[in-house]
This record gives sequence, C-alpha cells and structure tokens, in this order.
Amino acid sequence: MQVDLFDFELPEERIALRPALPRESARLLRVAASGPFEDRLVGDLPTVLRDGDVLVFNDTKVIPARMSGERLRQRPDGPSRVGVDATLHMRIAADRWKAFMRPGKRINVGDAVEFVPAVGDGAPLVAQVMEKGEGGEVELLFALGGPALDAAIAAVGRLPLPPYIASKRAVDGADLRDYQTVFAREEGAVAAPTAGLHFTPELMASLSARGIAQEYVTLHVGAGTFLPVKADDTREHRMHSEIGVVTEDVAWRLQAARDAGRRIVAVGTTSLRLLESAARETGHVEPFAAATDIFITPGYEFRAVDALMTNFHLPRSTLFMLVSAFSGLDRMRAAYAHAVRDGYRFYSYGDACLLERTA
Repeated sequence: MQVDLFDFELPEERIALRPALPRESARLLRVAASGPFEDRLVGDLPTVLRDGDVLVFNDTKVIPARMSGERLRQRPDGPSRVGVDATLHMRIAADRWKAFMRPGKRINVGDAVEFVPAVGDGAPLVAQVMEKGEGGEVELLFALGGPALDAAIAAVGRLPLPPYIASKRAVDGADLRDYQTVFAREEGAVAAPTAGLHFTPELMASLSARGIAQEYVTLHVGAGTFLPVKADDTREHRMHSEIGVVTEDVAWRLQAARDAGRRIVAVGTTSLRLLESAARETGHVEPFAAATDIFITPGYEFRAVDALMTNFHLPRSTLFMLVSAFSGLDRMRAAYAHAVRDGYRFYSYGDACLLERTA
C-alpha cells in the first residue's frame, strides 16, 4: 500500500509534552466496530470493558538508553576524537547491544567509543563498533557484560524520551516517574509501552473487582519504533526486531480465555504485536521467546487480539498502519479527525483510544 494513504494533518499543539495527572484522567475515545464514537476517560474502563475481558499488559521497563561520548580512532599523529550520541535499542548478548549512533557517517567498524556519565565524574563506559548497518545502526561490544554492564549503562545513560518531546524540552525528574508504567519490571526497553502509562494501582484494582483479568507479557520496545517510514510503499519498509516473551503459563491462560469466548484486549500495540507473533494461524496462543519484526498493515488477518487500547500515533507511522489494519483505514481516519477536532492529546504522553476489531 502507498504510505501516503496513512498521512493526516496534525496541529503541533496536539502533541502532549506532559501526561495527564492523575494518569487515569486521560481521555479515552471508544471506537466500536461501527456506530458513533464515544468520548470517555481512561478511568471509565471498568464500566466500558466487558465482564470477562482479559487485559494484556507489557511489563517491560525503560532503561536509560541514550548515551553521549566520543569516538576514538587511532591516527599516526595521535587519537582522533569526535563527539557522538548513541541510543541502545536491542540487547543481543551479555556484552553486546545494537544501537543507533549519530552522526552515523563518523562511525566505522573497529572504532572505539567512550561514553561519559551524564552527571558527575565517573569512569567512562568503553565499547567497540563491531558492525555497521543502515541508518546509523551499529553493533557495540562493551568492555563489561551482564549486571556490571547494566549498572554502567544506568550510570552513563539518560532517559530516552521520544524525539518529538525531547526536541521541545529537557528530560527532568518528573519524566523518571511519568515515562514508566506502574507495573514495569523487566528491564530492557528504550521506549515506554505508552498505553500502559495510563494505569494506576487503584484503576487496576477496580478492573479486578469487575472480573476483568490482567496478564503480562514482555516486549522490549526498541528505538526503531520512532524511525520514520521513508519508503513510498509499505512493502518496502523494514521493521527492526524487538525481543519478546510470552511465558507458558500466560499462553495457557490466554488460550483458555479464548476457548471460553472471552475477549483478549491488548493494552498497547507492543502487546498486540507480541501476541500476534505468538499465535499460530489457527489463533492458538503459544509460548514465545524470540525476536519479532512483525509489520501489520491493512489486509492482515488478526489471530489473537479482539480489542486494542492504544495512544494516538504519528502520521505515516507503522503504528497508525497497525491501527488502520485493526479497525479499518477509513474508520481510523475518521476517528483521528474526531480526536484532532475535539482536542485530544497525541503521542506518548497523550490520550488513548479503545478500538474494536472490524473483522
């Protein structure tokens, strides 16, 4: 499909730079499979969802994955130093990460990089560039591994706010709380599963009291989620891989719920992409522990997810393509036009919508 089909006008003032507080006070646009749209609040979910629904959350935890430092290259007249920035996006071994580096043209295989602490005078974290791909993507081999590397990244790195927020203001102490779900526990994401940011312990308790079950899967969201689609046709776009886990117990309970006729409601596109990766063509949900680069566009036949709660996404993005596959392109264009007209807030710190699958 032509990428232009997924474009729409979005006034800049609709981009949220701070979240709604309290979290569940964010607005929620209910988009049924047909009929009028319904303006609600996230806090209304206990009455909006059906008895027996199963909410599936992504419990990944955002790490301080943005780092600054210097590229070191040996020359006959001494080492050459150039300032660089890196955003980690997928761990591939105890001591190796894939990352996007800027400026990419200044990086070559074999270069050493010293990342310096964002605050204070601690020791730099040293890595070597082992591979270089397209768009500034590199493979970094660090001098440390395992928990020692985790601790060093925590000391050196900064919270990786999305570029459409970071370009307008600095990261501050509030973001350390706001850009993390209350149920985050599995470290490894470099972007938050933003639909989950709307939930509080009180809201989750209210959902449980209504008999709405809650399950957790893990997809470590990568920086590739922010990359623009540069191709003219969706068939030419390459998705970056992300590591996901659906445990055997969770897969069994989700399949039991489906067999009983209960709805599976993915909280966020990350949960949906992982569940669809874990499901067979028959729709049977299987345990999963691997990388996935699933790219969902209109025409995709959904296997495991019946409803989706998600934030409002960028024009021409893979995520707007996904929701258009889920609820129909015309339906989503109309829903987004409604959201823009009625003052909904967009992107990571913005409002949410609850979508029903069209087929």
